[in-house]
Amino acid sequence: MNPPLHYRIECANPGAHLFRVTLTIKTPDPSGCRLSLPAWIPGSYMIREFARHLVRVEGRSGRRPVPLEKIDKHTWVAAPCSGPLTVEYEVYAWDLSVRAAHLDETHGFFNGTSVFLRVTGQEDLQHTVDIVRPAGKAYANWQVATSLARASTTPSDEFGRYLAATYDELIDHPVEMGTFSLVRFSACGVPHAIAITGQHDCDMARLASDLKRVCEAQIRFFHGKRASRRDTPFDRYLFLVLAVGDGYGGLEHRASTALICSRNDLPHAGLKGTTEGYRTFLGLCSHEYFHAWNVKRIRPAIFTPYDLNQENYTRLLWAFEGVTSYYDDLMLLRAGLITLQEYLDTLAVTIRSVQRGAGRTKQSVAESSFDAWIKYYRQDENAPNAIVSYYTKGALVALCLDLLLRQETRGRISLDDLMRALWETYGARDEGVPEDGVEQTARSLCGPALRRKLMAFFRDAVYGTRELPLRSLLKRAGYLLQVTSGANPSLGARTAATAEGVKLTHVLDGGGAQAAGLSSGDVIVAMAGVKVSDKSMGQQLARLRLGATVKIHAFRRDELICRDVRLGAAEVEVKIRPAEKIATR
Repeated sequence: MNPPLHYRIECANPGAHLFRVTLTIKTPDPSGCRLSLPAWIPGSYMIREFARHLVRVEGRSGRRPVPLEKIDKHTWVAAPCSGPLTVEYEVYAWDLSVRAAHLDETHGFFNGTSVFLRVTGQEDLQHTVDIVRPAGKAYANWQVATSLARASTTPSDEFGRYLAATYDELIDHPVEMGTFSLVRFSACGVPHAIAITGQHDCDMARLASDLKRVCEAQIRFFHGKRASRRDTPFDRYLFLVLAVGDGYGGLEHRASTALICSRNDLPHAGLKGTTEGYRTFLGLCSHEYFHAWNVKRIRPAIFTPYDLNQENYTRLLWAFEGVTSYYDDLMLLRAGLITLQEYLDTLAVTIRSVQRGAGRTKQSVAESSFDAWIKYYRQDENAPNAIVSYYTKGALVALCLDLLLRQETRGRISLDDLMRALWETYGARDEGVPEDGVEQTARSLCGPALRRKLMAFFRDAVYGTRELPLRSLLKRAGYLLQVTSGANPSLGARTAATAEGVKLTHVLDGGGAQAAGLSSGDVIVAMAGVKVSDKSMGQQLARLRLGATVKIHAFRRDELICRDVRLGAAEVEVKIRPAEKIATR
């Protein structure tokens, strides 16, 4: 029996980075079939125009050509035809990220949003896809890693037919093919796997053991200490990891995540404890895994369903990315993979990141969420002065909310209870969270007095730009927050070394560089009459006193400029000192 919508994807030319996709539509719309490619991928809130990578699109019905008219940037309409419609196209795949598609002689990777045309009006029908092994002996050992459901005739990790109940499901399971390393483990009875592509020396058994602890901590967080396979929202889970020389990023999906990391951040055989890089990687894995609940199932109402043609605006990304960023490292602590001091040091880095940007005084996390499409994902040289991250400040909002709930209820209620309530109210019922849903759910857990405090907290912390009450809340919890200026005087700018000199990448509000008229892009070539490099400029600044004025020579484009810069305090440093053990229930 022919499926209603069937795709065939093959590596047409790995050297040219081309996938060939053949889509067969059993019953096309008699008035003309409408086809489109998503403009963005859920989890990455920027219009990416994936259709720009389609090299050609051709239609036919049997042996007869069917004209395709392109009507906008990512939509085609096929002329009416009798019988099944076949559409063949090629996709250029050379984006080495977690968001799109990549193909060469070493591996292939794709997200469905980059390669699978959507058939308007048939999104809720079953979709099948044949993933075809590349031709030639060089590809004889290639395997497939994906969380897509296999057809009964497709063995595990092999090329063949895969199934999806809807188009949204089809595009929510990325696919990796190649000669990756693979290890499996079980967490609360749920099968998990890790596939690592790229050269690496990872201790796969160590990584599986550590991730098992993280996954079990999160499953039990949402579903209780006796959670089993029947409780989780997925029946299997896959970590797809691309190991490179220098990289970092992740993207969540309903039963998997695509990750990119430095190969040196992976644990090697004989590693004692955890390195900073490995802790960062575990935190990334923890973050994306938590998203399987928080944003994939507990999600904004505007995402139910996603409109993949245009921006989907919400003021709640702070609750989905920020809260997840709060829990990612906290779960490592709860799983026993990092020490309390390592957790506090990581938390201090987050606080420092927020405190170092004047944007926190100008943009709320609710506004940051809403403007993610045009600001957070399109940052420029003025970003530190104009925007705040709904990831980092959102994590601190979550910390404050957690401490406030714990302290005002003597430990009876915490952010954990709020997250579980959101799961039961929205996630488990497959209902979207309204724009005030997080606040209203929090208030529903509390008595009248705390409800009033929560109203003020959300007004100031989420919708306002007042400084968060971190110091007082941490002090009540038994921790001292220390915020100090750096040891050396500063120009009030961030820099990057270049062959020509020291380039100003960001000129910060209130700093000496801005006051003197220096701008982002200026290249400093001399300070106090002496040629500088990135290293020597730091050494010279260390010898000067706060408030001193120094003469700067710089090139703006090809013109030499001279400015007198008054040195200010360096960007803040943050430390958290425990006075007693943190509650990690």
